[in-house]
Amino acid sequence: MGHQETSGDNQDSARSIDCEYHVLNHLDVYDSPECGRLATQARADRHLRILSDGVNKGLHQSVKVRLCEDDYPGWLKVRDLQQLRISINPYRARKMNRADICVRLPEVVSFTQDAMAQPNHYLWGGTVGPHFDCSGLVQAAFASVGIWLPRDAYQQEDFLHPVSVQDVQCGDLLFFGSKKRATHVGLYIGEGEYIHSSGRDHGRDGIGIDRLSPPREEISEWLFQKLRSAGRVIENYQPRESD
Repeated sequence: MGHQETSGDNQDSARSIDCEYHVLNHLDVYDSPECGRLATQARADRHLRILSDGVNKGLHQSVKVRLCEDDYPGWLKVRDLQQLRISINPYRARKMNRADICVRLPEVVSFTQDAMAQPNHYLWGGTVGPHFDCSGLVQAAFASVGIWLPRDAYQQEDFLHPVSVQDVQCGDLLFFGSKKRATHVGLYIGEGEYIHSSGRDHGRDGIGIDRLSPPREEISEWLFQKLRSAGRVIENYQPRESD
C-alpha cells in the first residue's frame, strides 16, 4: 500500500510541473532532497512551481520547487503536495516606487515589534512565525504590506539601494557578516536602534532590539564589529520569467 501511495504522489507531481500552485497552508521547504534541514517556509497564499529537474528523486519522497514571489528554490515533501492547488491567477508582482514603500514602513516596523511581543526563538529558515531567522523576519515584515524582498541576507543586501550607515533612516536594513558576505540582517527603527532575530551564539535566541550607536551592550558591540553596510528598499522584487 505504501508503494502504491508513493507512485501516485510521484505521478501527480510529474503531471503538474508546468503549473503554478497556490499554497493552502503553511509549508516547510527544505534545502536538500532528504528534507533534513529547513531552508525557508511558505506561508498560506504564497505561490510556487514544481521544477522539472527535481521530480522523482529516488527514495527521498520530495520534489524541487521554486517559490514565485522571491524565486527561492527548495525541496517539498511529496506528502505536502496535498496542500497545493493549481493557481487560477498566477502571481504578478506589483510595481512600487520609493513613495509607495515609504507609506508602508510604519506597518513594517509594527510587524516586527508585534512579532517580538510573542514568545519566540530563533529558527533557521523561519519565515511564518512565531519563530524567525534574521532575513525571514525582515522578508515577512515587508511581505505583510505587499513588498517582497529576496530571501537571504546576502540577497537582500544585493537587492537594496546602498546607503551610508551614517545616513540610515527608519525602515532601512543593516547588514552584518564578514568582508566576503552578509550573514545577518536587522531593520533600523530609529533612535540608533534596530530590531532583528538572532541566534544563541552572540545573540538573543529570538527577536530583540540592539543599538547601532553608543552606548552598546555586549551583544550590540559584538554585532557592531560585524557591520558591513546599510541598504534602502526602493522597489518591489520582480520575479524572473517562469521556466
